[in-house]
Amino acid sequence: MKEHSKRLYAIATIIATFNTACNPTHHVYLHTGAHPELSKTNKLDSAKIEDTKAYLGKWVTEDGYIKHYLLPNSRYKETRGNKENAYQGTYQVTGNHIDYKDDTGFTADGEFKNGILYHAGMVLYKEINE
Repeated sequence: MKEHSKRLYAIATIIATFNTACNPTHHVYLHTGAHPELSKTNKLDSAKIEDTKAYLGKWVTEDGYIKHYLLPNSRYKETRGNKENAYQGTYQVTGNHIDYKDDTGFTADGEFKNGILYHAGMVLYKEINE
């Protein structure tokens, strides 16, 4: 496991532990592979996601609590639980990297790897409507 991936996994583990301790009824799941009911494709790594535009659409955490909607106009919306548009702003994808800037000026980033979006200690899977 690469050092960057180890750090992301460690951060996700800390967040999951904290979330479970603060709210024992809220379950957080960590993954090392693709979510069985969401995106199963590795084609996102064979080409840069920037070129394929495969980043467009809805990305969700396994528990469904957080949803990112990456829109074609370089805008995003984030839903947290029942709170729609908890965050919204612009994003830019370069290669397999994504930079977010919300409308208040806060910035964050993430990486697409093997069809999974790693962002701020979260693991999000592309929802595929079949």
